[in-house]
Amino acid sequence: MEIKVNFLDNLRLEAKFDDFSVIADQPIRYKGDGSAPSPFDYFLASSALCAAYFMKVYCAARDIPTDGIRLSQNNIVDPEDRYNQIFQIQVELPDSISDKDRQGILRSIDRCTVKKVVQTGPEFKIETVDNLDEDAQAMLMAQPDDASNTFILGKDLPLEQTIADMTNILADLGMKIEISSWRNIVPNVWSLHIRDAASPMCFTNGKGSTKESALCSALGEFIERLNCNFFYNDQFLGEEIANSDFVHYPNEKWFKPGDNDALPADILDEYCRKIYNPEGELSGSNLIDTNSGNSERGICSIPYVRQSDGETVYFPSNLIENLFLSNGMSAGNNFAEAKVQCLSEIFERAVKRQIIEQEIVLPDVPQEVLEKYPSILAGIKGLEAQGFPVIVKDASLGGQFPVMCVTLMNPKTGGVFASFGAHPSFEVALERSLTELLQGRSFEGLNDVPKPTFNSLAVSEPENFVEHFIDSTGTISWKFFSAKHDYEFSEWDFSGTNEEETASLFGILKDLGKEAYIAEFSDLGTACRILVPDYSEVYPVEDLIWDNTNKSLNYREDILNLHSLNDDELASLAERLEESQLDNYTDIITLIGIEFDENTVWGQLTILELKILIYLALGELEDAIELVETFLQFNDNTVERGLFYQAINAVLEVTLDNELALDDYMGNFNRMFGENNMTNVVGSITGDIRFFGLTKTSMKLEGLDKHLRLIESYKKLHQARAEKAKL
Repeated sequence: MEIKVNFLDNLRLEAKFDDFSVIADQPIRYKGDGSAPSPFDYFLASSALCAAYFMKVYCAARDIPTDGIRLSQNNIVDPEDRYNQIFQIQVELPDSISDKDRQGILRSIDRCTVKKVVQTGPEFKIETVDNLDEDAQAMLMAQPDDASNTFILGKDLPLEQTIADMTNILADLGMKIEISSWRNIVPNVWSLHIRDAASPMCFTNGKGSTKESALCSALGEFIERLNCNFFYNDQFLGEEIANSDFVHYPNEKWFKPGDNDALPADILDEYCRKIYNPEGELSGSNLIDTNSGNSERGICSIPYVRQSDGETVYFPSNLIENLFLSNGMSAGNNFAEAKVQCLSEIFERAVKRQIIEQEIVLPDVPQEVLEKYPSILAGIKGLEAQGFPVIVKDASLGGQFPVMCVTLMNPKTGGVFASFGAHPSFEVALERSLTELLQGRSFEGLNDVPKPTFNSLAVSEPENFVEHFIDSTGTISWKFFSAKHDYEFSEWDFSGTNEEETASLFGILKDLGKEAYIAEFSDLGTACRILVPDYSEVYPVEDLIWDNTNKSLNYREDILNLHSLNDDELASLAERLEESQLDNYTDIITLIGIEFDENTVWGQLTILELKILIYLALGELEDAIELVETFLQFNDNTVERGLFYQAINAVLEVTLDNELALDDYMGNFNRMFGENNMTNVVGSITGDIRFFGLTKTSMKLEGLDKHLRLIESYKKLHQARAEKAKL
């Protein structure tokens, strides 16, 4: 994690990281002002807080209340060496906690990350650089020996060379990539989380049977998501980008909607129009891209090549972002390698969906087949040794598709987790199923997997598949575990050279009657994206009309300019929100595509709260109190914000009752909610204070540092594309 330090007045310092700011000072006896803890005090507190966190997680997983638990830490300093200290953590536990849980709590505290890092002994490297912002030296740890030369199935270059190539690409782009976590909880299963230090919203996860393969996976995913703009999906890219020569790619084209908002003739082809506009209801305005919101330019469309005949077809960026998410994106050492991964991913998810929705019973992989892959088997045995039964299934549906499945049961919670993996090689597909199962997960994380069900409707609903797509935590049917399987086991093999595998996988799509469309990207390494209409979508086609992300264009400008709107404009915004039938609990971050700091009121703001604040500003107190009561009943905002609205509700009750006088209650309201809070509450109701808690901003995004960092990240990518287009 990158932490930037600012020098404030006297000895005060400010450390900024992610969305947080920490102020440190020195005691007065050391010439400071004593206005904040010292850096070393924060270090001491981090150990106690980390220990308490792990204890809290243990208790929460077992429904153990923490009300009677107390924890403290003392550091005992060696009088002859002040750097030699003992951190003594003491825990007071109620008698109601069993001996087993007492030991469990102590073991959980022992897992404290701060403690383990200190015990291991971190290495400090101190250096000077010419410019912190321009220094893009990759911050990747545990890099392999340069002399190593490790090849794995499916990769045309050794892992070490691939890692070096991708690291250099990101460094040249000006991105600092940092590893924020590693996991290796069973043998031969590694995963990690990497992110852009300057814009942590840009992150990926990697998985593999070794550290090197997991790092290669994470970097490859980072490269693919940059090439396909996935990090910036649905986000407003700012007015500068929206009005630049291009928004997404230099080869994009913009098409104006026809008469009566008809689809332009030059987008999509007849095959796609039958899929995406079967009833003729799709309009041109449905396809205005969310990122620019520039409806005057028309529909931003990206060229894709139709696989069957090589013809170019233009796909609206809006359609891609709304329906496909990250499905069918990949980077590789060459385009053939990338296409194999793209197609494998498409089959993995499509077959997984078919199996889950149709409640297909898969055959188990025989033990003698698993024994051919001792490295994978060791990981499976590692899970079973921890008390998690594992079932390995052939998901090829009788040898039709290159897909495998590893399913884990959690007897402690009754939950199950089905992980799928695909690749032309049986071994690679099986390994991917296992590593995907544990990607970024601890043993405790496996307690969150859902329970199976016999309710077919719960399994087949579209939202369940979305959960499976995001992190494989959707629900599966109990029928999946029947001993009577629907297909016979097949020890399939689609492997060959990358070119042969690509041809084989495209052949499967052709046999299914599916057309594929390909976009190749070479701005940052080698990457591609493949769309298979009516097969690789994640969201239903109807979302283009009924739940399109560009609904943000109806609200974005007014919400960002909220403080500058007059009463008529505010009333219009409230009316549009009411008539939209949008869920009141939709957060404004999602609605308008702006990354607010989640630790601010903007970051927690929902449509419901926004409407309350608008009604208060307009003096529509009866409309406001009705929504305040709903807010209080189903509030998951901060405690502070909840008290604010509790006070709002009380004052509105008095104000709207002709028989009550506010002056009679202010004394005790002040005692209950605090004088400062009551000043803001009364001011909000009288109209003297508008939109309390929401800092002023506009379409220029003033003060929205988190989103501005995201835009700065995109500008690096945008500039690189512009420069390459000039060559």
